[in-house]
Amino acid sequence: MTEDAQDRMELLAQALPYLKRYDDKIVVVKYGGHAMGEEETALRFGRDIALLEQVGVNPVVVHGGGPQINAMLKRLNVQSRFVDGLRVTDAAMVDVVEMVLAGSVNKQVAAAITRAGAIAVGISGKDGGLIRARKLTRTVRDPGSNIEKVLDLGFVGEPEHVDARVLRLLIGADIVPVVAPAGVGEDGATYNINADTVAGAIASALDAERLLMLTDVSGVRGPDGAHIPQMTVAEARAGIAAGWISGGMIPKVETCIEAVERGVKGAVILDGREPHAILLELFTDRGIGTLIVP
Repeated sequence: MTEDAQDRMELLAQALPYLKRYDDKIVVVKYGGHAMGEEETALRFGRDIALLEQVGVNPVVVHGGGPQINAMLKRLNVQSRFVDGLRVTDAAMVDVVEMVLAGSVNKQVAAAITRAGAIAVGISGKDGGLIRARKLTRTVRDPGSNIEKVLDLGFVGEPEHVDARVLRLLIGADIVPVVAPAGVGEDGATYNINADTVAGAIASALDAERLLMLTDVSGVRGPDGAHIPQMTVAEARAGIAAGWISGGMIPKVETCIEAVERGVKGAVILDGREPHAILLELFTDRGIGTLIVP
């Protein structure tokens, strides 16, 4: 037996207990950012999700598409307007966002998984009443007057309620749901929702075994810069309060905390650019990301 073959057998032996652990369990995967970049990366992601389904795991994919939205806005000459760093999504822009997310990106992700041997179906949060959204509000304090004001971000929303019946029907039929992060308000308006937030809300609604947040860093790093393989919710909150969890990592950690507090068994932040990141996280002894647990 060659050394390469021996390595493969060792990996299979190591993976077996985890294959049993995740058998028939739901794993929600947030897929976006740099992890969606190159074609080979996208095809590899599709193969990994298909493999999960084929070994008995029930994956649910929630995707973003910021770079694709920016490219389409530029092509259509639709100008973006930002207020305190947040993009205002007006009626014209939300149409473009929905076209890109629920259209081309959603179908590309579903097609990559189907091409790899599973059956994937792309839907948006508007389909089947999956996500009822409410308008997202943000307040800022004027540094001069110290008066708070409410920012109007247009058609930017957050999940108010997730009705997971359509997802459970697809999962029960051995179909991989691929969800675009849009929702519908009580008034019938379409709202663009952050994909991380949607993934967390769906994972909670499904009582998922794991929420995997694919990003472009290897996970959370401690005050000494060392990678942290596992933390409790209390430790994560302490890291935010102390300031060594900062910047763009804060909303990701907060999404994981909220999901875990609402019943998800564990949430992981990991580098989606790493080849086979999902498989390495789920089916090896130590994983490769930062696992946040109750």
